[in-house]
Amino acid sequence: MGKYSREAANPSKACKAKGVDLRVHYKNTYEAAQAIKGMNLKAAQSYLQDVCEKKQCVPFRKYTSCIGRTPQAKAFKMSQGRWPVKSAKILLGLLQNAESNADFKNLDTDNLFVKHIQVNPAQQGRRKTYRAHGRIGPYMSNPCHIEMILEEKDESVEAPAEETKPKKFTKKQMAKRRLQIGGGA
Repeated sequence: MGKYSREAANPSKACKAKGVDLRVHYKNTYEAAQAIKGMNLKAAQSYLQDVCEKKQCVPFRKYTSCIGRTPQAKAFKMSQGRWPVKSAKILLGLLQNAESNADFKNLDTDNLFVKHIQVNPAQQGRRKTYRAHGRIGPYMSNPCHIEMILEEKDESVEAPAEETKPKKFTKKQMAKRRLQIGGGA
């Protein structure tokens, strides 16, 4: 098993999933991964299902060249978006894998959220296309590696109310206060 770029703060409350040399476009997968970062597991799965059915779009924030505009991107305060179905299906598979890993570790799957997700470009696939006048051009594919870490949300505990100590003022501060109030002769 390869190394992850980051480790979970509490490994007993986290689960991992990883995909190597996946044949999906790197840029589309990067944008889809950034869209689900920080989401709850169930919310991320339903969002990616909606992307597959083209009910919601993936906002393109970084790789925006030649990306068309769609009204669905207004939900993310963006104008550019797409529906990368293949990337969404791959990410759904990884989320399902992470969920299985969480079940194996006896974690509460309803309480999981995507803490870390990273998409890296993999080695390009090389094919060739035939051009005019007997030339040959490159026809490269751009696969990617994906890694994700899901963690259980910590239950928030209210801090006990601390006893407030009376503020202590210096003589200079007390003199200023008397001047502001108008007292003192």
